[in-house]
Amino acid sequence: MHPILKAFIPTANLIQKSSPFACEVVLHDLSHPQRSVVYVAGDVTGRKVGQSFDHLVSEVLNSKNFKDDYVANYFFTKGEKLVKSSTAFIRDEAGEIIGAICVNVDASVAKSLFEMAGNFLKTSENEPKSEQNDDVMQIVLNLIDKIIAKNEGKKLKKEQKLELVGFMNEKGIFNIKGAIEVVAAKLNVSKITIYGYLDQLKKKRP
Repeated sequence: MHPILKAFIPTANLIQKSSPFACEVVLHDLSHPQRSVVYVAGDVTGRKVGQSFDHLVSEVLNSKNFKDDYVANYFFTKGEKLVKSSTAFIRDEAGEIIGAICVNVDASVAKSLFEMAGNFLKTSENEPKSEQNDDVMQIVLNLIDKIIAKNEGKKLKKEQKLELVGFMNEKGIFNIKGAIEVVAAKLNVSKITIYGYLDQLKKKRP
């Protein structure tokens, strides 16, 4: 093994033991491509000393993210495992690439946890919504009445109407079918005017 590569063995061990997930760190001596693996810490992909490299060309050199002699966080599968990998090339004093260090992490557990969390946090927003019942509409009508009550019948300025519409929009009143028509009638404006107010309010948001 090249002396420079040998100096990376403590680094390989440190990375492997610091990972919260199953981790494998592989050192490659690229002066012997057919048997480039010269050191392995941990076991994720089953890499053994004396084997050749697998992903240095397909996933690293051909990657659009390859820059400054490394690519971080690319994925491949090994059997049933999802492996998250990062690779950096190692140069000698003359600037010639002599090896590579590859970090392979078993991401299968993380993927399972992510999927479990996603299922746990899933809402019913994609489920068919029940038809709006009369009780819901009556409650909304009462709310609209109370919101507009003090101003109903008065000649309100546009700014006052905007303020009322903004408040009702913020409280979700207009998510109820038919609410826009009711509010338009009570404010003595057209439905199109209410939509115009909503557009104005949307543009004012930071």
